[in-house]
Amino acid sequence: MSTESIAAEAMDGRTAELAANLADLNKRIGAACHAAGRDPGSVRLLPVTKFFPAADIAILHRLGCREFGESREQEATAKVAELADLAQVRWHMIGRLQRNKARIVARWAHTVHSVDSERLATALDTAARAALDAGERDEPVRVLVQVSLDEDPGRGGVAPEDLVALTDRVATAPGLQFAGLMAIPPLDAVPDDAFARLAHLHALVRTDHPEATELSAGMSNDLESAIEHGSTCVRVGTALMGARPITSA
Repeated sequence: MSTESIAAEAMDGRTAELAANLADLNKRIGAACHAAGRDPGSVRLLPVTKFFPAADIAILHRLGCREFGESREQEATAKVAELADLAQVRWHMIGRLQRNKARIVARWAHTVHSVDSERLATALDTAARAALDAGERDEPVRVLVQVSLDEDPGRGGVAPEDLVALTDRVATAPGLQFAGLMAIPPLDAVPDDAFARLAHLHALVRTDHPEATELSAGMSNDLESAIEHGSTCVRVGTALMGARPITSA
């Protein structure tokens, strides 16, 4: 068998693997929505493609996916460039964002899920407006404010008591569009408890910002609980992509 045939066979195998995983996830999401009395169309699957090659994203695009989540600026920027010919792709920055990377991310990110301070919001707003002025994007950066449910600074997120001030800041930034909240449950938390608290905070925020309907919550192991508590976007890596090919950050 030629090298080209081996590569094609491997690609076909990966396509089949991703297609099966995607179908299973869509069934899980549908079942969770049914159990929660929700319309399955109210929850989006965001494939988390960090650490995986651009070829996998191209396969998922052929399978109908149009949104992809990345967490490292350098890796994401390279993939965006490599896959520039793919139509209708929306890139999401889901990892922690340093202020000095805001200018780069503002060139390609449709949505940033991890804004957790007023300083970062200001940096991203400035970067987004510069990108708009330069014609590098045609709409504001869509922003989710990450709220901390465990007050662990190493995991990101604004403290709940500072949430109102930050959401007000994002909502009034001309370069940003405030879309909602994101959170990651504490490592030792019962998912139902964590997502119930997040849903409560989301309801409070929407009192002043009814447009902020997005709730990015739930991953491979807890998406059912997140959907029960109102998640509109589940961020799934392992259950879709498999084990990470790279283990180091």
